[in-house]
Parts: sequence; C-alpha cells; structure tokens
Amino acid sequence: MKKNHRDFVIRSRTEPRIQAIRIFAALCLVLAQSAWAALDTAKIEQITGLKGKLTADVYKISFSREDVKVTVGGWTMPPFMGLGTWAAFTGDNEHAMVMGDTVLFEDEVNAAMSTALENGLSVTALHNHFLFDQPKVFFMHISGAGRVEKLAGAVKKVYDRVKEIRAASPRPKDSFGGKALPEKNNISAEPLNIIFGMSGEAKNGMVKFTLGRSATMHGMTIGKEMGVNTWAAFAGSDDNAVVDGDFAVTEDELQPVLKSLRKSNIDIVAIHQHMTHEEPRIMFFHYWGRGAAKDLAQAIKDAIGLLKITSPKQD
Repeated sequence: MKKNHRDFVIRSRTEPRIQAIRIFAALCLVLAQSAWAALDTAKIEQITGLKGKLTADVYKISFSREDVKVTVGGWTMPPFMGLGTWAAFTGDNEHAMVMGDTVLFEDEVNAAMSTALENGLSVTALHNHFLFDQPKVFFMHISGAGRVEKLAGAVKKVYDRVKEIRAASPRPKDSFGGKALPEKNNISAEPLNIIFGMSGEAKNGMVKFTLGRSATMHGMTIGKEMGVNTWAAFAGSDDNAVVDGDFAVTEDELQPVLKSLRKSNIDIVAIHQHMTHEEPRIMFFHYWGRGAAKDLAQAIKDAIGLLKITSPKQD
C-alpha cells in the first residue's frame, strides 16, 4: 500500500513536468518549422532591390512608373492614380508563388514578355486600363511558382529589361520602325496555302486564313463562325509583309504558343478573354509581325501546331 502511494506521489510530481517538456518541445518544433517555411523577405528585397510590405502571409513589392510623363485625356496623370508595378509573393522559400502586374509602354511590352517567359514566369494577360492615354500604357500580368529566389530573380530581370529600354530611349517610341509597307498589296496566296494546308480567303492582294475550334457555352456548341477561331491576315508584298491576327487557345496552350511566337519575333499586342462561362475556357491573344510573308506564315503555322486541334478545317 505504501509502495503504491509512493508511486502515485512520484507520478503526480513528474508527469506535469514531462508534459510541460513535451509541450515545450512541440512548440519549438512548430517555431522551427515556421521559421523554415516563412518567406525570406530580406532575400526578396536583396534580389529585386525593392522594399516591400508584409501583410498576413503575402510579401508585396511595388514601384510607380515615374520615369515617363503620362497624360489621359490631356490630363497629366499622377502615378498614384494607377501607374504602379507590383509583384506579390506567398508560400515558403522552397514552394512559393508570385503574381504581379507590370506597367509597360508599347516599346517595352514584347521585350519584357520574352524576358518573363525565358525565366520561367507565365504571362497571363496584356491589356490597357485607359483611353486617350499618351504615351499608350499597357499592363502585363505575370505569375509563377517555385523557389522564392528563382521567382524574385525572374521578376528582377523583367524590371531590369524595362530599365534598359528606357535608358536607351527615355521617351517611348511611337512606331515599330523598319521600312514602309508597299502602297499596293500583292501577296502570293499559293505559297501560304501550302504552308497552312488550306486555301486562304484572298482580297485585293491580301490573304486571310481562319481556323476554328469547338467549345460549349450555355449548353450550346460554339465554334468558328461564333468567334472561337484563330486567324492570320497577310498584307504588303511577299518579301515585305505584315501579318496580324488572333489566337484562340486553352489555358494550357497559352504559354507554349506565346513562347513560340516570341521566338519568331512576332509581337503580342493583347491577351484577354472574349467570353464567359465557356468550356473549356478560351483565352485570346492578338499579334503583329513584319517580314517575308512565307517566314511569317511558317511562324504562325508552327504556333498553330501546338494547339490540340485535329484538323486545320475543324469548326
């Protein structure tokens, strides 16, 4: 009886201590894991050269485009009113995500886009926010996932590329440059028909190719004639041509097709959606290219080859 009483007393005294030690050890483990998992905000600042702000579990860096004066409807727009570039990071150092919006002028757009794509970032939208703005302002949305150092480094390269362009030309350019297009269009359709594997629509020396695909919307099938199509229109001459058009792509196709066209020096001028509630979701992007007609056609055809469409005549 005395032994049992003594054991009870010992347990009564030691078990709270053991429990306290266990709680302390668990707390230390949680704190250690949190310290490991937390974003290294100092590293992001060091890599990007920008001070950020931590809100909850998101660290956001930003700056305003104050290097170029912008007017909207003749009014000089303070950068505070919507000329802010930003990138927000969340997750942990090994498994982070970044999203952002980059303020760009026309001669910066495609160089910045190529830099983003070449460094592992996705470009998810390109559009305007204003009307009658001088110079024209574009907004390029980016996203990415991976190690925080890699993401911060990619964002930094995009920003540095923009700085290089403005350092070389403080005022944004107002044209593509290059030699003028001929006054009379004279595109030879047959070589382009061969490249695309279909007959284009010819008019006044110009040629246009349209490729449809299917989707559903509000329970109905929509396709080529309802606007779900990729098209390319050629003008100028065979050796001095312009191509412009629109790609209809799924979300999974968007990045590979953008990369393909940028590698061929085709400029991307807008990325957005045309519809809502469609299945699958279709993204549209508009493009513009200059060069020999056959070279331009081959660049477009190569990009079309990345679409998951079985036939060039599919609606």
